[in-house]
Amino acid sequence: MESNTLENHEPQATESVSLAEELRNLGKHFEARPAALGEVFGILGARASAFLIVLCALPFSTPISIPGLSTPFGLVILLLASCHFMGLPPWLPERLRRVQLPGNFFAKVIVGSAGLVGWLELQLKARWTVLTDAEWKRRLHTGVVIMAAMLLMLPLPPLPPFTNTLPALVSVVITFSVLKRDGLGVLAGHGLFLFTVGYFIFWWEVVARMFHEVYSRLAG
Repeated sequence: MESNTLENHEPQATESVSLAEELRNLGKHFEARPAALGEVFGILGARASAFLIVLCALPFSTPISIPGLSTPFGLVILLLASCHFMGLPPWLPERLRRVQLPGNFFAKVIVGSAGLVGWLELQLKARWTVLTDAEWKRRLHTGVVIMAAMLLMLPLPPLPPFTNTLPALVSVVITFSVLKRDGLGVLAGHGLFLFTVGYFIFWWEVVARMFHEVYSRLAG
């Protein structure tokens, strides 16, 4: 039986990370057959936690439609980020590890996220490393990913727009920036998170005002 923990506890920041290459390797490995999350988790090895967070956030941050995976993917991001934040080995419950990715999942992700992944890999590089050079700092940044995952998991309707896209982008930008040791990218991710929180508050106030007006007219 596959273990729920890995010997490698936490993803380490590195400059030689190629997300596009990892996606291509996964696509070649699984080709057209379905893949269980647990299998992907094991193949990614030492960087399983960080790469799986990015992998699960990409379908929400790019124009990829993969129905039925929003809840398990949001849970994966939340659990892996929480493990990293608490200094624990990356862990997923057996039920999530058995979640099957469709046979064309990696092909869809590679095509749909090509622009975003290519742009990130072009822009992110080791700089302002004072923001990523200590484990406690990386855990602090992961705390923002946890909060973004909570927003991503909210059961919201398609409208207002971007309520999935913005939290997913926060997760991708911060996690990948930490991997690349890019302090400027991390700051951009924090700024995007603040914008995301403001966006959610704005729509909360709009919806609350609409319900108040409807209630006032009905009670009127």
